[in-house]
Amino acid sequence: MSLLLTVTGRDRPGVTAALFDVLAEHGAEIGDVEQVVVHDRLLLGVVLSGQGDGADVRSALVARARELDVEVEFTVLGAETPPPAGVRHHVTVLGAPLRPEAFAGVARRLASCGANIDRVLRLSSYPLAAYDLLVSGGDTARLRSELAAEAVAHEIDIAVEESTLWRRARRLVVMDVDSTLVQGEVIEMLAAQAGCEAEVARVTEQAMAGELDFEASLRARVALLEGLPVAAVDAVRKQVRLTPGARTLVRTLQRLGYAVGIVSGGFTAVTDDLVAELGLDHSLANTLEVVDGVLTGRVVGPVVDRARKAEALREFAGLQRLSMAQTVAIGDGANDLDMLEAAGLGIAFNAKPVVREAADAALSQPFLDAVLFLLGIPREEVEAADAADAEL
Repeated sequence: MSLLLTVTGRDRPGVTAALFDVLAEHGAEIGDVEQVVVHDRLLLGVVLSGQGDGADVRSALVARARELDVEVEFTVLGAETPPPAGVRHHVTVLGAPLRPEAFAGVARRLASCGANIDRVLRLSSYPLAAYDLLVSGGDTARLRSELAAEAVAHEIDIAVEESTLWRRARRLVVMDVDSTLVQGEVIEMLAAQAGCEAEVARVTEQAMAGELDFEASLRARVALLEGLPVAAVDAVRKQVRLTPGARTLVRTLQRLGYAVGIVSGGFTAVTDDLVAELGLDHSLANTLEVVDGVLTGRVVGPVVDRARKAEALREFAGLQRLSMAQTVAIGDGANDLDMLEAAGLGIAFNAKPVVREAADAALSQPFLDAVLFLLGIPREEVEAADAADAEL
């Protein structure tokens, strides 16, 4: 006998125990068990094996199910061995809202790639909906390509990550700063103090889109700040605001024992404050040269460009004794591309098109803590941890 037992009905404590008591009484062997509860409705599946046709155990299960006010169905399984599942992926789907036609499109794309949805888990219902789909089969590159097109069609975000041990392991998360961890570009805020905001903003936009060499563009922009008093820099430091969700992201990662760092083409005048405020583990940024209380229009030492960002990610991982597979990088501009490519998971956050196309995952939501969903962390657990801390 090889039998699939499927139980549905209103869930309550004791239902599963009562049904398994019947199986124990009849000496049934359990080959597999899956159970899910959706809004107090139970779906329980059990694969049974044993001698004979299973008539006795079926009759007993039907009687017990009647007592429990649940429905039970039986499916006789063939003797053939099911095909191996192959590579598994976590496909995270996010939207505000997430409409049925979007879900249908995602499921259709997965099927066309030869992938099957094994499980769906809700990660968040507000301020955006987020679901984790555990998918078996399919090629990683093709899944990302096909689902990226679906994301554009429905104005949602979709991320694909192989299901490996590293998803459950301690990780290093390294973020860009300007327009990622904090809102806006600090150099443009400094330029506003120096009266050259429009010119600097134009060059910044070209550099972030990959149209200009980053180092050359940074030196040109910093040169325009020559003569700016340190007091103006201090005023800008006070104006810097974290991206919504940034505190929640960092706090949650730290609770989980993750290491968190920042690498910036910006300036230590701002990043030093962020390290102290958020308790970050690692930091790298450019240092503005100051003489007699004013900026000289130069930076001290080598510029932190896209290659240096990737090097810093590797250095931080080495200091934490973590493999590169255990690293996550988050950024928005072309100078983040090397870092995103080097990381085990590269995430484009409200990024330029060239960055979105190259990253493993892309987020277009305004909340930085949406990154947690890509790591499989449900909002309910985050809120429960925050509530527990508040009671201390």
